[in-house]
Amino acid sequence: MVRRLRAEGLDFVGAAPVRLGFTRDLSASPERVFHALASDVSGWAEWFPAVSSAEPFGEGAGRDVRLRGGTRFRETVLAAKEPELYAYRVDVTNVPGVRALVEEWRLAPAGAGTRVRWTFAADGSAPVRGALRLARPGLGFSFRDAMARLERRLATGS
Repeated sequence: MVRRLRAEGLDFVGAAPVRLGFTRDLSASPERVFHALASDVSGWAEWFPAVSSAEPFGEGAGRDVRLRGGTRFRETVLAAKEPELYAYRVDVTNVPGVRALVEEWRLAPAGAGTRVRWTFAADGSAPVRGALRLARPGLGFSFRDAMARLERRLATGS
């Protein structure tokens, strides 16, 4: 079943009932990391293990994302400000109980590389909010693993 979520903007990242943030430093420049996030959307499946496919649509205005296990998202890109900000909201999903979801990727110079901060901002039913809070360690592991894979991918020029 398809569920349409609330259309939230960037301000939701600071106001959502559930906000999970994770940070990792990469050796690649902010421009290269931004390109991997915003321009090479289909490449996400190569470095983010939870993603089985990601495809842009509408000349980059949105993304269709499938996660391993069958979760699907149709997203609208809210911000693509190179090289510092990439954010999107989920408009449609097959996940029950979710009401709103925005993800924000902030990039900042860190030495010769980039500090990547991913914020996962969500609202949902009480059980969904509780489950997301309990999922923090798993999401953190997934983020760290994805960043390590992205680091290797960018180092090899793939």
